[in-house]
Amino acid sequence: MSDSRPTHKLTQTASHWGVYYVETDSSGEIINTYPFFADREPSPLIRGLQSLVRSPLRIDQPYVRQGYLRNRDAQGPHPRGAEPFVPVSWDQALGLVADALTRVKTEFGNEAIYGGSYGWASAGRLHHAPSVLKRFLGLNGGYVDKRGNNSFGAAMGIMQHVLGRRDITDMVVTWRAVAEHTDLVVMFGGANVKNMQIDSGGAVVHDNFSGFMRARAAGVHFINVSPSNRDLPDYAEAEWHTIRPGSDTAMMMAIAHTLVAENLHDRAFLARCCVGYERFERYLLGDSDGQPKSPEWAAPITGIAPQAVRLLARRMASSRTLIAASWSIQRADHGEQPVWMTVTLAAMLGQIGQAGRGFAFGFGATNGSLASRAFDIPRPKISLGTNPVKAFCPVGRTNDLLLRPNEVLEYNGTQLKLPDIRLVYSAGGNPFHHNANINRLLAAWQRVDTIIVNEIWWNPVARHADIILPSTTTMERNDILAADQQSYWIAMKKVIEPYRQARNDFDIFAELADRLGFGPAYTENRDEMEWLRHMYDEARAVALERGYGPPPFDEFWQVGRYLFPVPLRDEVLLEGFVGNPDARRLKTPSGKIEIFSERVDSFGYDDCPGHPAWIEPKEWLGSPLARRFPFHLLSNQPRKRLHSQLDPAPESRKTKIKDREPIEIGRADAQARGLCEGDIVRVFNDRGATLAGVRIVDGLLPGVLLMATGAWYDPLEPGKPGSLEKHGNPNVLTQDLGTSRLAQSIATQSVLVDLERFEGPLPPVTAFGIPRIVTG
Repeated sequence: MSDSRPTHKLTQTASHWGVYYVETDSSGEIINTYPFFADREPSPLIRGLQSLVRSPLRIDQPYVRQGYLRNRDAQGPHPRGAEPFVPVSWDQALGLVADALTRVKTEFGNEAIYGGSYGWASAGRLHHAPSVLKRFLGLNGGYVDKRGNNSFGAAMGIMQHVLGRRDITDMVVTWRAVAEHTDLVVMFGGANVKNMQIDSGGAVVHDNFSGFMRARAAGVHFINVSPSNRDLPDYAEAEWHTIRPGSDTAMMMAIAHTLVAENLHDRAFLARCCVGYERFERYLLGDSDGQPKSPEWAAPITGIAPQAVRLLARRMASSRTLIAASWSIQRADHGEQPVWMTVTLAAMLGQIGQAGRGFAFGFGATNGSLASRAFDIPRPKISLGTNPVKAFCPVGRTNDLLLRPNEVLEYNGTQLKLPDIRLVYSAGGNPFHHNANINRLLAAWQRVDTIIVNEIWWNPVARHADIILPSTTTMERNDILAADQQSYWIAMKKVIEPYRQARNDFDIFAELADRLGFGPAYTENRDEMEWLRHMYDEARAVALERGYGPPPFDEFWQVGRYLFPVPLRDEVLLEGFVGNPDARRLKTPSGKIEIFSERVDSFGYDDCPGHPAWIEPKEWLGSPLARRFPFHLLSNQPRKRLHSQLDPAPESRKTKIKDREPIEIGRADAQARGLCEGDIVRVFNDRGATLAGVRIVDGLLPGVLLMATGAWYDPLEPGKPGSLEKHGNPNVLTQDLGTSRLAQSIATQSVLVDLERFEGPLPPVTAFGIPRIVTG
């Protein structure tokens, strides 16, 4: 008798939010998703892609904006976002892309092509869309690239001068070190556990709940310095210091002032391991500007009582203390200052270079940031090749790049002449999520001659493109996960066939490279599996030299994983330098920690002087503008998606209120405005307006609003800058302002707004529909 039971298959793949197994039936339909066997605390996000991989939102074939198809030579501004799309064949679409690249290269040069595509894309190392895009564009003669990132760009900008390094994600501690060597963790900006679901490049094992539990069991105390008491979980049992947004530097200075006034600072450490402290101390005590940075001075800025600051300073000086600064506090006007001041304050305590003490950036910012791991694990990856074009733009100034051709941007002691961009190629990111001031971005986007995107779904960047090439999801291809913060290599195996006419990004660029005459240089005559084997073998050879034992590729692919051994002792940040500053010099001009930087001082920037300083933000609750816009809006990371990825998935949509992104408001503020739970409000300032659903919460500083980023941009009048945004995207409100002339990173946490109940018919959310499709 034959067995008629259905045959189901489990296939392993991975994402930024976890490794998982996908169950499919004999017809290839997805039945369910299950977490990785070793993941003790898996993220619910692993089920998000299952609901979207065959969604009607998928782009089923190439499309071209109607106006572009009719007249590619039309002058801007172009009505992107407002026009319908025409379906075309792959042959026609690739021909249009090749023609556009050739025309711009011939008429304007490669400096007119922007390929600094920004975004997390997928977790795989071969089919990582921005990587293969840059490989392709480099072989085509080059492109203007981005510099920095929006996650911790200000920290990178200043730490290269203070510590001589930019590797912010390595400036961390581990849960093991905290449990064994820390008494007190003082957290500026907290460590919200929702951020600990993901790792750039791929999460594997989630164990941060266990980490908190081990630390608390060991007697570690947490202090949350934040406008919200939910920036640490309840089980951390944290002490909450309610601070005004944007005033962290002032509070750190008040703590530092107390250390000096009570002779609690470590002068020997400052003399041995630092330069420039004396210059900073004159500023701290008011000798250079007449204003001591005392707790009394800081109180009206921060909202924290002087005695609370003094008690905290004494406690920090008498404890094994770790100062943890969230990435969020540097995404603000003058965001370099709290980062620089974090290092300065830790140096004054004299505990840098000791296990579990000193300072850390991004404590809990991602899943693996606190994991014990080896730092010498090689990663299989595809080479980006070289980029003959040397022009670049800080990623936070992308709008300026597109709007201000040939103008000069001051950046890190240099003057950058912004190129005249005529073509943008985007793959693996959503500029209508991560760029500040979307109305300004839309105006910039409409100026460019040609915009090409590789996209999976009809998301906002696809809706605002000229040529759209449909690409695959991770479930539709083979790849390897090898993230910097994980000790695993993971085989990502193809689960299902590509949707309709979707193609892998690598294959899209391979065919374009053929058309442009450099196909063999791009592919090196390897297909997908040959590339994965090549990447693996290269990384394996390095791993073997370093004493690790990854198996041959075929065995790895069959087993599906390789786990590198976790070191018995965690690496301690700056331990070698502190042990012997003369022999282990830092890569700063002095070889030491630069509390005063001659180099930064020489730039002459009043928005980033030569030592840490309190510089009042342009927008904060203490500014005159607060009389018009009395609420400080903080836009944090979402709980149920990764940035804007997975926004259409059920987990994300369940969080919405009448289809809009929630906005959290304190109970007293809601009562003062006559607002009730579930009301729809118009949130606005001079830059734009958006609709959001009211969620009333406790534990939020009065005058502060919280709204997650990542709701897909959905304007009432598509293509029109300034139109009401219907879905709750906070970046129509954020200011497009560099942190300073030093880092020129984003300042999206320095935002003032007002809000009012929305009256009248509620416009439908259309973000999760498809745009208008016509036949010609």
